[in-house]
Amino acid sequence: MKLLCTFVLCIFLPLPVFAAPLTGRVLDPADRPVPGARVFVTGVGQPLRSAVTNDRGEFTVDLPDTGRFELRVAAEGFRALPLALDGPGTARDMGAIRLQLSAISESIVVSAAQVEIPLSQASASTTVITGADLQMRQIHSLADALRNVPGLSVSATGGTGAVTGVFPRGGESNYTLVFVDDVPVNAFGGDFDFGHLSTENVERIEIVRGPQSALFGSNAVGAVVRVVTRRGGPPVVSGSAEVGGYDTTRVTGATSGSSGAFEWGASAERLASDGYNGRRSAAGLTVQNDDYRRASGSVAVGWRQGRAGVQARVRHATDERGFPGPFGTNPIGAYTGIDTDSRGTNDRTLASVSGTFPVSRTARGLVQTAFNRIDSDFASGFGPSESNSHRWLGRAQLDFTLTSSLEASTGVELQRERTGSTFITGAGGQQVQVRRRTAGYFAEARWNAAQRLFATAGIRVDDIHRERLEETPDPFSPRPVLDSDSVVSLNPRGGIAWFVRPGISTYTKLRAAAGTGIRPPDGFDLAFTDNPSLKPERSASAEAGLEQAFANGHATFEAVGFYNRYDDLIVAVGSFREASRYRTDNIANARARGLELGLTGRRRIDANRAMDVQARVTYTLLDSDVLSLDNRADAPPPFTVGEPLLRRPRHQFSADVLADAGSLSAFFSGGGRSRALDVEPSFGTFGGLHYADGFNNWNAGAAWRIRRQAEVFGRVENLFDREYEEALGFPALGRRATIGLRIAAGR
Repeated sequence: MKLLCTFVLCIFLPLPVFAAPLTGRVLDPADRPVPGARVFVTGVGQPLRSAVTNDRGEFTVDLPDTGRFELRVAAEGFRALPLALDGPGTARDMGAIRLQLSAISESIVVSAAQVEIPLSQASASTTVITGADLQMRQIHSLADALRNVPGLSVSATGGTGAVTGVFPRGGESNYTLVFVDDVPVNAFGGDFDFGHLSTENVERIEIVRGPQSALFGSNAVGAVVRVVTRRGGPPVVSGSAEVGGYDTTRVTGATSGSSGAFEWGASAERLASDGYNGRRSAAGLTVQNDDYRRASGSVAVGWRQGRAGVQARVRHATDERGFPGPFGTNPIGAYTGIDTDSRGTNDRTLASVSGTFPVSRTARGLVQTAFNRIDSDFASGFGPSESNSHRWLGRAQLDFTLTSSLEASTGVELQRERTGSTFITGAGGQQVQVRRRTAGYFAEARWNAAQRLFATAGIRVDDIHRERLEETPDPFSPRPVLDSDSVVSLNPRGGIAWFVRPGISTYTKLRAAAGTGIRPPDGFDLAFTDNPSLKPERSASAEAGLEQAFANGHATFEAVGFYNRYDDLIVAVGSFREASRYRTDNIANARARGLELGLTGRRRIDANRAMDVQARVTYTLLDSDVLSLDNRADAPPPFTVGEPLLRRPRHQFSADVLADAGSLSAFFSGGGRSRALDVEPSFGTFGGLHYADGFNNWNAGAAWRIRRQAEVFGRVENLFDREYEEALGFPALGRRATIGLRIAAGR
């Protein structure tokens, strides 16, 4: 209460005086202007301020009248040393800021700490995928964007719009917390289908691997993925249309920009695909009911004046897909027919309002409220069903300076969430809602020394309270009354990053981090148990990494070793009832350890005109194990101790080559994996465990700018027409060619 009162009172404090603007011009190594570069200024105890360069490479940033700051530039393919400066009392022109070609670019990240920080200062394993990279590789879904990220295993049960899970460093598919801007979008219990989220008008995607519950609380067990949409900057309007194989069409529109203190961003997309409809299955049947439709739209508006600002965002998406069932690999000769009845629809709505305001010269406050809703309907031969998940979030945070090299954040976050389903019923057979509320209290300190050593330490305490759930007389799985229950969870996290050798061309960076994560039970875990005190699943993780630049900064090598331990996993007790007196309990365990490697190179070739070429290769070695149950020597059937976890391949690699010559650009990308353990596709674990074969898959494409505002693009996915399955029994699409037109206008 005291913290909330502080925020309310501080709104009425006078704002600090702002000095005249800081101006400058960003140039590339050949003294050409760099449009679209993001210039940002950081200072201890100060919010990050940024501006986007215009077509002449010019920028303007306002600073407070006192303080010590650093100016950095984020531009694709370039890097520059941070420039130290004191808050000016009069207008200052920085003149020309010349960038150097670099394999790794600087960026802003908001998922590796409680505040925005430069990517170079992050101690956790963080990957940033820029909007420019998404556009060059012609990627239009979040799932496809994540396929080349080391440590993540993406598994789709079919073609476009199929159910898609992401397994972070051996964790479960519901162990990744996903944000769209400020709003967590996972369902109750952590589930998230990565196959539906569009990348239209996305500025960047941040992926932080490792548990992050000290920052974000529940569901950040294995990783955090944040999609940041474009807002502000020079006004621009764009649109695209494309057609391709499998009767696929896509139409998009977007705008973003700013005018004075006002800024905006908006996008819309419509996608349709017939999938394998009309083609023959492995059993010789004609595939039906494999089509997919998606429509989405979002609007964001904001006002920013100095250190104060307000932002509001609304996003809505709807999708519909048929589920023809598995018609690929059939390891036990099970049912081979095509399901022509099963169809599902989803409606997703999210909204948020947030505000930042100065508390003093070296402190600021943040308040936020957000809402996320998922409503799903499913029709099948067994009749219709529906499910829902709703979440409200409120957050208050205070960022402040302790010393010239130490800053901190503290705050409180409140969540209320509920879920329901046709299959979650009460005493009279009617639907009931599972309700939970969480109060999270967090604190984080960030210390830096001479821009070479960065340390972060944080802790979060979550008080998770589940409301009373009435009994159900279901004869197959009766549930007694589950009285209200509370769990207090403490999750620490710490990390350190050290530039052993600073610079751009040959720097050496070492880092290490450790932390814990939690995932409270989901709706079905609670609906079908007789355990009144089902606890959250937990993870503990440690990692250490090296980043080395060489070849005059044109190449970078990265290596990260990690170890994860997963405890209190929820399993059905089944045939080993002596292990617990409940039908389900927190008695299963697992672990994953591995190595992530990455090599990135970038070169500018000056012939008649400059051409930038970037290449990146990644490799992940993952050793995952099913461990024995608590107080027993065996594992839950059908698993055996020491077996790998499902859909987690031991070996995985990716490769990208991107070339940009101004009016003409091209890409060649793809990757592959070794075989992975999976379940029988028709009967699940009841049909036994089987291996899905390894595979490799490649895509290629190009774009040609025919005018300043118009671009023709095309690509071929699954270039060599490989037959493969990411999930056993569900074939991926074959070769597909696409052609399209993109138009953009702005200033």
